[in-house]
Amino acid sequence: MTVAPETEPETAPTPDRALAVLGLLATSEMAAFSRLAGDADVAPLVADRAELCRLGGVAAERLGRLSARIAELGGSLPDAVAPFLGAYSDLDARMPARSWWERLVKAYVGFGVEDDVARLLAEGLDPTTRALVLDVLDDDGHAAFVVERVTAATAADPVLASRLALWARRLVGEALGIVQQILADHPDLRALVDAALPGDAPLQQRLFAVLTAEHTRRMGRLGLTA
Repeated sequence: MTVAPETEPETAPTPDRALAVLGLLATSEMAAFSRLAGDADVAPLVADRAELCRLGGVAAERLGRLSARIAELGGSLPDAVAPFLGAYSDLDARMPARSWWERLVKAYVGFGVEDDVARLLAEGLDPTTRALVLDVLDDDGHAAFVVERVTAATAADPVLASRLALWARRLVGEALGIVQQILADHPDLRALVDAALPGDAPLQQRLFAVLTAEHTRRMGRLGLTA
């Protein structure tokens, strides 16, 4: 009797899914490089400018590593990035920062959601790609940079603290909407997130619970009310 082969699990690692995750993360690193350059240009202190330039170099190095892995999987950086170009730019369009402090909080809180989603996506990838994604997402010092400067400023200015807390709440709401749209547009990514968050509740509810919890932790580090 011939036994039919087992059906491959829906969330089994595939090169296409790995390329999609790498493309999304590469898009994020490209945006981070541009954002850090812009932040450096308006930083109030020379030391801050130098640190942001260093962090921009880190983003460029990470992009190179992602590009190399994409090539190993038979893809190209332009092709992997193309489906996601503009995916996160809506956050800039909808929420333009009006001050240095808003820029810092936006980079840490608003775009931090991108990193949280990428960590979930990585869980369903092959070991090599997963390790790379998680390594790329490791803190490069930017979080400490933002936390140190924002907490010092808000401790001396309660009005600024209230404004930034409100700004951060608006940011995370917009970021969650963008994530929802990305997953709706890319079923492979949605399947990876679904597998990473088992449960009976609708995927949006499971995902937003995780992302909101991470947002609350970031706000706590900043000393701001979530």
